[in-house]
Amino acid sequence: MGLRRAKRQQRSDGGAGYDTSAAVELRDVRRAYGRGATIVHALRGIDLSLPRGSFTAVMGPSGSGKSTFLQCAAGLDLPTEGSVRLGGTEITGMNEDQLTELRRSRLGFVFQAFNLLPSLTVEQNILLPMRLAGGGSSGQDRARAAELLARVGLEGKGGRRPAELSGGQQQRVAIARALVTRPDVVFADEPTGALDTTTAAEVLELLRTAVDSLRATVVMVTHDPAAAAHADQVLFLADGLIADRLPRSSARTIAARMTALTTRSAPAGAYAGAAA
Repeated sequence: MGLRRAKRQQRSDGGAGYDTSAAVELRDVRRAYGRGATIVHALRGIDLSLPRGSFTAVMGPSGSGKSTFLQCAAGLDLPTEGSVRLGGTEITGMNEDQLTELRRSRLGFVFQAFNLLPSLTVEQNILLPMRLAGGGSSGQDRARAAELLARVGLEGKGGRRPAELSGGQQQRVAIARALVTRPDVVFADEPTGALDTTTAAEVLELLRTAVDSLRATVVMVTHDPAAAAHADQVLFLADGLIADRLPRSSARTIAARMTALTTRSAPAGAYAGAAA
């Protein structure tokens, strides 16, 4: 690992050619699991720069590397080779403590399962990233939580517990929590997977509004063409590479492109399970 990290650091020291205005930038990012005959190449060389204030959807067949891409881009996993920058900061040479601090203060996360703490109120859940960083109790922080609750359509519900809310309302709280620190990037992993069609559309409109009104940057992994249609661009992964991309398009166009990609991507056995 020392040699790999040294290679990453060597890439990042000069900074030549990096896009300092990008919210997310990946350079030749590769991620392999195992070794020898059992090695799995989940990512095979991702080059990508996403501007601030943009909404990007990531799609691909099972085993394409979507989850690994999200984990590496968000600092949840380290690439085997390559460089990842978030908000202009090189993260691939960071230790776990530095990565934890980065995730708390500069990144937001929205997951399919909401991940709210049932013992905390809605307001406390929203302020949790600030509390973990040593804040979250000032009047200004509580005003921030109230502002975000109003933005996501839950004004006056800060004192409720998650169990008192519907699934769609809980996901709205999760979005407010993701935005509370004014992060460089919000990473969303199948954020509408547990919601009905109408509620999913409302949640996606909230993410769209966060980009358009708050200048947030959203990177969303999804299998749903209707969800991807809310994004400014759609990236299609196959076999650990960016195989195609579309500017903002209709769900029908995205579905057709996805079908074409899946048809020509043969199943990859164990690789499909490891890299999904």
